Amino acid sequence: MMLSMRRKLPESITAGLFALACTHAMASGIGSLPDEAREVVARGQSTILLNIDNDTLLLNNRDGFYTSGVGLSQRHTLRDDTQSTSFGWRIGQELYTASDIKLPPESIGPPDHPYAGWLFGGIFRSTHQMDGSYQEIGLDIGCLGPCAGGEWTQTNLHRLLRQPLPQGWRKQVKNEFGVVLHADLAPVRWKPYAWFDATPNLHGRFGNIHTDAGVGIVLRAGRLNALPEAPTLHAFVRVDANAVAYDATLQGGYFSSGNPHTVKPKRFVGDMEIGFAWNRGPYGISASVVRRSNEIRALPNTAGMQNFARFLVSYSP
Repeated sequence: MMLSMRRKLPESITAGLFALACTHAMASGIGSLPDEAREVVARGQSTILLNIDNDTLLLNNRDGFYTSGVGLSQRHTLRDDTQSTSFGWRIGQELYTASDIKLPPESIGPPDHPYAGWLFGGIFRSTHQMDGSYQEIGLDIGCLGPCAGGEWTQTNLHRLLRQPLPQGWRKQVKNEFGVVLHADLAPVRWKPYAWFDATPNLHGRFGNIHTDAGVGIVLRAGRLNALPEAPTLHAFVRVDANAVAYDATLQGGYFSSGNPHTVKPKRFVGDMEIGFAWNRGPYGISASVVRRSNEIRALPNTAGMQNFARFLVSYSP
């Protein structure tokens, strides 16, 4: 009872948006998914995607907070006259550290970011309409804490690149098995010009690692596509506003206790991303810079904001 009271989620903010996204994403019916997935995998086009987030790629010599994210995924897409349907899987690892990785464990505490690693794998289904609207739903299962291998990954990568080694992983959050359901919905795309469009969206995550919901918009200019596999060359700006109910990378796992140190998250955070995307034939690439607002309640906003680079490479054999 005390744990429930201490970690009560602001469901009035997050649950409504998330339920709306899930309802639309599953509108085609759960019962038909296994047969549909088999057909899409058997007949659809396969695409392999590699995405990398990293703050040191901006050459700013700052390595902290959300410091690295790597993901590998494969999707199978089947297209007809009205839409494309995709099923896929993904695996990933996200690393979070204190503001300065050179700080020894005894110097790390609130309001600094805890060390945390999140290792996960999951499946997803998405549909994209010819009018530019889309919906996606997926499920990730993984592990938070030492079992995620964050210390090994960052230490060996920094040795390879001859960068300072992180000192604080001995003080990371405790192990916890995690399950996260996620959904993303864009009900409409506005296209006032052939070279410009705007797509608003709702998105959310629900689980013991991340529970949040948000709204956003993506603005694109250039040679545009309605379906993600179509040729494109465009610049884009993405703006997101999110309501955070729970973030285990800051608060420790929802069911864990005895964490070395945790901090309270800010309830409202935002992202802005600016970049370009190119796709032609079997190859695609996207490169951008993300500006993320402060996520820690007790930390000054000027100290908690961060920038990192994001790259996405795709190949459709």
